Amino acid sequence: MALNPNLPPSASSAQTNPEPGSVDWFAFLDQLQSGNRAALGRALTWVESTRQEDRIRATSLLETLPEPIQPSFRLGVSGIPGVGKSTWAEAYGLLLLRNQPNAKLAVLAVDPSSSVRGGSLLGDKTRMEQLSLHPRAFVRPSPAGTSLGGVTWGTRDSITLCERLGYTHLLVETVGVGQSETAVHDLVDCLLLLLMPASGDGLQGMKKGIMEVADVVAVQKADGLLLSAAQQAAADARAALHFTSAEESNWIVPVQTVSALTGAGMEDLLATLDRFFRHAHASGRWAERRMGQRKKAFWEGLEHAAWELLRSHPDNASRWKELAQSVVENQTDPRRAVEDALRCAELLPGLN
Repeated sequence: MALNPNLPPSASSAQTNPEPGSVDWFAFLDQLQSGNRAALGRALTWVESTRQEDRIRATSLLETLPEPIQPSFRLGVSGIPGVGKSTWAEAYGLLLLRNQPNAKLAVLAVDPSSSVRGGSLLGDKTRMEQLSLHPRAFVRPSPAGTSLGGVTWGTRDSITLCERLGYTHLLVETVGVGQSETAVHDLVDCLLLLLMPASGDGLQGMKKGIMEVADVVAVQKADGLLLSAAQQAAADARAALHFTSAEESNWIVPVQTVSALTGAGMEDLLATLDRFFRHAHASGRWAERRMGQRKKAFWEGLEHAAWELLRSHPDNASRWKELAQSVVENQTDPRRAVEDALRCAELLPGLN
């Protein structure tokens, strides 16, 4: 396999005893393609990193690995905290891998970060103990950081990396933060919305945006004493979708009840997801969505790179801090401060 000529020296050297921090690139590629979990974890760390050297390595790695031969299935799972997304994800993964011997599943679970201390518990892997140990599964918890979209800015590249390493199914589990979770819709082929039983009038509080982009809806915890409440919540969801969901490509959003704990309804839900995947391909919806996602990836990447470039300039950083302080002290109007900040970066005319 040819190496990318843009690799940094530490990444492109194939030394027997590389210096600390360097990478034996040939050996690393062999480890990745042989299914080494530690190597995949390291590669995903590069993808998620903001360090320039790691970003170069991540980009070069993605350019080196071949495109997947068969189309993968990207499934996003959304829902409020406590709905049981991690429990459902493990039940789904174990059932999928049992039913499809050739399938490989990567779970990218985004954990919420503290707005005070900035840390994340990253506990999703412990809640998917059986799935984490499965030889054809890989579970990767990642901190959301400052992302408000339920996914991190590196999730897109993480999906691409896993696909090029042979993972046939990608499951993106979001943090569960409400309307902003519609961002995951721009990363996946199918968005599954999980609801709680006994939602009742709570559906009125459900952000309209997420209901409009859901492809499949399932009411979780439909077992025991909650079974009747789950069935009622499903009926309420169908009524809500009648007003919020637009029929697209002859696909009417189905609403089902499931219990990840007992397995009730899981086989039916997997069949529905498979039916959606086949329908999306046959109707052209899959190709159209992937095309739109690539376009959005460019603009989001450009926006992110431009912001990092501007913010990293020492003159900009210093002046912007001064402007921010003047806004805090009510000496400058925020709109005027933004214009001054852009002039400082030479993005607006009239800099004195």
